[in-house]
Amino acid sequence: MKVLITGAAGFLGSHLMLHHIAKGDAVLGLDCFVSSDRDSDHARLIAQRANNDHSMLINCDITSEREFFRYVDGSNMKFDLIYNFACPASPPIYQSMPIFTLLTCVVGLKHVMMVAKRDGAKVVHASTSEVYGDPNVTPQPESYRGCVNSYGPRSCYDEGKRAAEALCFDYLNMHGVDARMVRIFNTYGPHMHPHDGRVVSNFICQALRGEQLTVYGDGKQSRSFCFVDDLIRAIVAMGALKDNPRTPINIGNPHEFTMLELAQKTIKLVHGDDNDDWLTYALLPTDDPMQRCPDITLARTILNWEPKIHLDEGLERTIGYFRKCELRKDLVRCGINN
Repeated sequence: MKVLITGAAGFLGSHLMLHHIAKGDAVLGLDCFVSSDRDSDHARLIAQRANNDHSMLINCDITSEREFFRYVDGSNMKFDLIYNFACPASPPIYQSMPIFTLLTCVVGLKHVMMVAKRDGAKVVHASTSEVYGDPNVTPQPESYRGCVNSYGPRSCYDEGKRAAEALCFDYLNMHGVDARMVRIFNTYGPHMHPHDGRVVSNFICQALRGEQLTVYGDGKQSRSFCFVDDLIRAIVAMGALKDNPRTPINIGNPHEFTMLELAQKTIKLVHGDDNDDWLTYALLPTDDPMQRCPDITLARTILNWEPKIHLDEGLERTIGYFRKCELRKDLVRCGINN
């Protein structure tokens, strides 16, 4: 099978790339390295395996039609499956480049859809739970239309992803492109970037440095955390599905935890206690959702999927990854010196 992955060096895209290389598929991975580190051990591992297995990881900005098609056409591949995972998902990064984020969501997706239409490829598009905004319904089913601020600091990502879903459906309905959408909830695990601004990596890196963990607001806001291996199983299942479900599908763990509970679990796993002295508090960022939890009924019925890895196990494995950063530059990048 010939596979195209945009965002191939990112947290999720890199796991997908390694999955398909291990299967023996020919993979073209594209990434502009805005939110990933091309010099990390993980990026080098992908590049090494890609080169050894007739696959490629290329620096490419998919918002540039000329650049995108230079590499896509130059690969001489007719693609069977495309994963569109290009877009900064780290709040500090996408808020620092909002126009680029919006263009990646929409213009980049348009270029992907042009290839899918030409090649007759399936597309699995990475949407997000952010399309629900700060929800007043919980858990959130796919039918919930959300409560989103269209011009706030997070809007470039939230509204960009909402527009991308509309574009997916337009290509599906007007051109017959087999576009499928997964709405991804909070995900964590090995190969997260330590400075991506997401709560799991923030807490773990602060704990490993012996610092207090920064809790925003009162810590009572909740999230549901899905381990990356579980998430990748669902994404692969979506791509393998015979018939297009013609609906976005929530992918996430339906068990909620408050930020305080997550902080206490992290402290206990790293330090062996859950003393509140390890906590410090800061103001809640603008438009930060108070609750986020998926209704995964469709994932269970259509994909025959549900998460298997409990938060405690997943945190242990993720902490182990950050502890085992072997290269000095990764230790410095993680801010971990022991």
